Amino acid sequence: MRYLPLLWAGLFRKKTRTILTLLSVCVAFLLFGLLHAVTVAFESGADSADAKRLLTTARYSIIELLPMAYLRRIEQVPGVVGVAYAEWFGAKYQNESNAFPVFAVDPQRYLDMYPEFTIPYDQRDAFVKTRTGAVVGTRLAQRYGWKLGQKLPISSEIHPKADGSMSWEFDLVGILDADDPTVRGNTDVVLINSAYFDEARQSNKGRTGWYIERIADPAQAKAIAAAIDALFMNSPDETKTQPEKEFAIGFAKQIGDIGALVLRILAAVFFTILILTGNTMAQSIRERIPEFAILKTIGFSDSRVTVLVLAEAVVMLLLGSGLGMLAATSLLPAMNGTTGGRFPPLFVTGSTWLMALGMALALALAIGLPPALRAWRLKIVEALSGH
Repeated sequence: MRYLPLLWAGLFRKKTRTILTLLSVCVAFLLFGLLHAVTVAFESGADSADAKRLLTTARYSIIELLPMAYLRRIEQVPGVVGVAYAEWFGAKYQNESNAFPVFAVDPQRYLDMYPEFTIPYDQRDAFVKTRTGAVVGTRLAQRYGWKLGQKLPISSEIHPKADGSMSWEFDLVGILDADDPTVRGNTDVVLINSAYFDEARQSNKGRTGWYIERIADPAQAKAIAAAIDALFMNSPDETKTQPEKEFAIGFAKQIGDIGALVLRILAAVFFTILILTGNTMAQSIRERIPEFAILKTIGFSDSRVTVLVLAEAVVMLLLGSGLGMLAATSLLPAMNGTTGGRFPPLFVTGSTWLMALGMALALALAIGLPPALRAWRLKIVEALSGH
């Protein structure tokens, strides 16, 4: 601690230059925090996938519907211990910007299939028994001020009612949540009762979007998937069954390889920071060569002077990275509020902070080590004579 004033004085010897360098580092780690949050959001579906769940969709396109009659046949496949189904409703609330996923489901089967979702028993029971019932994710309820017992008017983008109207109304009977923050993003949905939906819609009665199967042994996932698809081979509605994680990864990659894109952006940003900050540190050391010589003259060893120089880079990177990560953490809640529920929630995880710390230390070593070694090799006589 006794060297801290000396370290601080050297670091802020030229305040403007140091502040601008800190801002550069801060912006770099702000971008890292935001972009890594996007990566986590896109991978959250795969990360939270259950190895004991399979998804069955139409073979050639996920937007094609499957007969509900498939349910009983899938249940009879050896190794399958539970089956649920869901269909994309496509909805908006009040205006185009308030769009969110709405799934038509069998309440009992669907909630049994996703035990990671939490809902009070009485609300679950009301959802099962109310044909016009709906349950919503807790964050959607908070965003729009929805309350239990109210009517929930939503417009479908693709499913008209029998009378041709696109406006639907449901009874809000339950609030859905999850204890795990990475799973909570998957609860940003509205679930409606498929029995009422199928009865009231204009077309495609007796069909659903996809099936979800719970299996007893994840090691048998591929064999069970093949057995399910074999049931409907050469039928008008052939199927494609795969583990939930594979489906989530494939679905995310339809948008693009977000991880690779983020990696390229961050590599460019941090390479630039490495060059700029390294040049700034090298210039600072060149200007202070006589000062280091005086420190050695009054008794500072080579190793202490070297550590002081290296510590400047470490403090610079840790301070800048910390400020950048704090800025990212504080910005994400506001960003989540502007997505209208159409994007998974963004948040900075503990692993992101650890990655930021590791990157800051690695950059500090890369930036600070060359000038620190120069300070180590510094000869007092040569430095004081201006060489």
